[in-house]
Amino acid sequence: MRLHRLDVTAFGPFGGSQSVDFDALSAAGLFLLHGPTGAGKTSVLDAVCYALYGSVPGARQSGSGQGMNLRSDHAEPGTRAEIRLDLTVAGRRLEVTRQPAWERPKLRGKGTTVDKAQTWLREYDGAAGAWKDLSRSHQEIGTEFEQLLGMSREQFCQVVLLPQGDFARFLRADAEARGRLLGRLFDTQRFAEVEKRLAERRRATEARVREGDAALLADAHRMQQEAGDAMELPELAPGEPGLAEAVLGAAAVARATARERLTVAHCRLRTAESAHAETRRALEDVRELARLQARFAEGRQRAERLQQHSAAHREAQQRMERARKAEAVAPALELREAAEEEHRRAAAAEARARGRLHDSYAGAGASGLAAAARRAAGELGGLDAARRAEQRLDRLAEERSGLDRQERADEDVLREADAWLDGWDTTRGALQARVDSAQEAATRAEQLAVQREPMSKRLTAARTRDALAADLEDARRRALASEQRALGARAHWLDLKEQRLNGIAAELATRLTDGEPCAVCGATEHPAPARKIAGHVDREAEERAHQASQQADRQHTEDARQLGAVREALAAATAEAGDTPTAQLEALENELDEEYTRARRAASALHGAHEELRRAEREREQRLADRQQAAVRAASRLTRRETLEREQTALEAELTQARGAAGSVAERAAQLERQVALLTEAADATRTAEDTAQRLKDADARLADAAYRAGFDTPQAAAAALLDAAAHRELQHRLDAWQSEEAAVRAVLAEADTVAAAQRPPADPAAAERTAAEAERGLRAAASARDAADRCRTELDRLSARAAAAVRRLAPLREEYERVARLAALTAGTSADNERKMRLESYVLAARLEQVAAAATARLQRMSSGRYTLVHSDDRTGRGRSGLGLHVVDAWTGRERDTATLSGGETFFASLALALGLADVVTDEAGGVRLDTLFIDEGFGSLDDQTLDEVLDVLDSLRERDRSVGIVSHVPDLRRRIHAQLEVVKGRTGSVLRQRGV
Repeated sequence: MRLHRLDVTAFGPFGGSQSVDFDALSAAGLFLLHGPTGAGKTSVLDAVCYALYGSVPGARQSGSGQGMNLRSDHAEPGTRAEIRLDLTVAGRRLEVTRQPAWERPKLRGKGTTVDKAQTWLREYDGAAGAWKDLSRSHQEIGTEFEQLLGMSREQFCQVVLLPQGDFARFLRADAEARGRLLGRLFDTQRFAEVEKRLAERRRATEARVREGDAALLADAHRMQQEAGDAMELPELAPGEPGLAEAVLGAAAVARATARERLTVAHCRLRTAESAHAETRRALEDVRELARLQARFAEGRQRAERLQQHSAAHREAQQRMERARKAEAVAPALELREAAEEEHRRAAAAEARARGRLHDSYAGAGASGLAAAARRAAGELGGLDAARRAEQRLDRLAEERSGLDRQERADEDVLREADAWLDGWDTTRGALQARVDSAQEAATRAEQLAVQREPMSKRLTAARTRDALAADLEDARRRALASEQRALGARAHWLDLKEQRLNGIAAELATRLTDGEPCAVCGATEHPAPARKIAGHVDREAEERAHQASQQADRQHTEDARQLGAVREALAAATAEAGDTPTAQLEALENELDEEYTRARRAASALHGAHEELRRAEREREQRLADRQQAAVRAASRLTRRETLEREQTALEAELTQARGAAGSVAERAAQLERQVALLTEAADATRTAEDTAQRLKDADARLADAAYRAGFDTPQAAAAALLDAAAHRELQHRLDAWQSEEAAVRAVLAEADTVAAAQRPPADPAAAERTAAEAERGLRAAASARDAADRCRTELDRLSARAAAAVRRLAPLREEYERVARLAALTAGTSADNERKMRLESYVLAARLEQVAAAATARLQRMSSGRYTLVHSDDRTGRGRSGLGLHVVDAWTGRERDTATLSGGETFFASLALALGLADVVTDEAGGVRLDTLFIDEGFGSLDDQTLDEVLDVLDSLRERDRSVGIVSHVPDLRRRIHAQLEVVKGRTGSVLRQRGV
């Protein structure tokens, strides 16, 4: 990394704009940054750090907030702080510009408002010979420089801006303090995380092994309870050697015994099944005999009941026979009734039709009435021409009225058109003024609409930011509380589990019964069973604690996820809304909305004004056209009126002759139409009545003939013998039921088995049922014994298979536990294999410290004229662990001593050598990024002239690697020795920068 130019405005002590040409300063290799105390020497370095990372080094950032305090108090009120840095890094020429957030006066009204920080990053394109923009994201640019340099802000401030006071403390610090500094620089937190993860994995694996042993032992006790005296299980505990072999061996013996018992139970069950089948067959024979005897007795009773009702059955048969004969006469009866009904309706219709005619037609027949109807229809046809003439006369009258109305309307149109056209010029001027005013308002509304959307988005994001800021603390508290609950619940579960395993003997003792064998030892006497002690835990309590622990873990995971989501949402809302207060944004939005509403309200009249102007122009054209058309219509109306008067006179003469005595042609036509309709109706009714009378006579003759052929004396007798559908079905059902019952009785009394059973002695089913029930009880007992033996054998097989599977699963888990435990002990420094008791992180830091000491020694020997050498020591310190020791070897005495024994000047150049060596190692660690510009802050006043010359020679030698070193000091002697200088001059209006010797 090489710095080219730095421009600062209103930053720190610099009230105006100042520039630093690092290319000119770096040409000499060494340059001096000096000035009186408080002038702002360190502020130049702060500006470099802020340009790269967006924050200043060390403790100075604590009060700067979002950059609000970085702006110079000497700056003009309207001047904003700005830092621009031109540099080359990783072969790329970049320019970064940062403007910190600042509080400025409002443009309108009183008070202040906050402008958020702004950042720009550009890159020089050598091929195009111009700068191109890369990004404007504050965080993105900081991340870009962190990746290019390979260092965080803390590492950059420790390696490029060498704070000598820190390294002097580093020389005299203990191993723990050195470890903290090296851990920040080399980012060894991942090794500490490895130690932590290995320890957590060891505890988790150990818990899984213990759980597996406990589950295996629980299965063994279940097998012992199931097998009874067939299984002997020695006293075992989780983790004891030989647990798996003992459980599997005892299970094999129990399974063999269970299979033998199952075979015996099968034999007893087959014997009981044979006896039960024999008794069941005997019971079924007795029940069949009793059924047949009862069936024969029931048949005899049914035959007697049939005999008692035989007379009624014969009467019903005769009634059915007469009804079947009468069914042949039914069609003739129905035909005669239909003819009679039709004749009555036709006679009534004839009477009504004749009643509506004139008395002169009373004696006329059907043919006479039809002839009169034809004569009236002929006269009606002759009135068509008269009706057309009458209709034409009405249309002529309407047309003359229309001509009168049109004439009056044209006169009105002419008057209105003349009056409207007289005021046209005044109307047009007023409408055009309204259009121009609305157009100006529409232009202003469009400008305001562009500004509204960004303001609305910022306000929404600010409200979201305020809401999420309150939610963040609640989410953090919930996550911390759920984590504590999860840890407590898990610890409680593990304690209960251990207590239950310790008191498992007392739990088994609760199942002992006097006289029954013990599930563990098989003894039938229990002289001293274990008793539950205070605090005994049963399996249900342990399961509840386990479930509570799992629920607490799930709740903690959900709370942690919600906390992360709130943080991400808050960061996104803050990035969009900035730091401006929500109330301030609301006021700005309200002000913008009010102005926009006023403009829109005024602009809303633009369309209406345009439309009104166009309507007025169209109306003017229409008025001119109407006035011309009215004149044309007036001329044509005069000719048409004369033609209508001549045609009206001819039509009135024709109508007078056609109407006769009637008031009109229509009235005369209506009279003739009614007369034709009445005569036609009366003629049709008369013919229908004559036809129905003849059909009624024919129906009477056919009915009498049908009754005679069916065997009835009169048609009335045949009608009386008919049955309706319901009576016919009921009578047929009775006859069918009698016939079915008679056939069934004959079949029962004819059965050979039934007759033979009736001749045998009565059966006794109760005795046979008692014998069968006793055999069934024996069968159930044998089946229960067989099922119990089968369940015992099945359960033992299942538990044995599960125990074998558990043993197979535990083998690799136990190996994993042993391997993880060895690794965890080794990285934690508690293993016997770790002779120096050194933790993994300490080991990595010791290797880095050894590299730093070697790199620092190359320069320390030159600064001390070959006297001093820095070496790393891993001797054990406190609590038997190896530390991060740092010693100095004095070549004059040949002895190694602690760095805390160095004098003040010796401490300075030793710490300087250490800082330069650390810069080399951190640079290599960052991927070999070249650091061509370094700064060294203070400490030179403690050196004598000779030592100062040697130190400056070492720093001057850095030019061999094309480096430039800036020394920050106010030692007067350095101004004579170093010609390239950057002086900071302070004054009442702020500090200024001056470059000399370049």
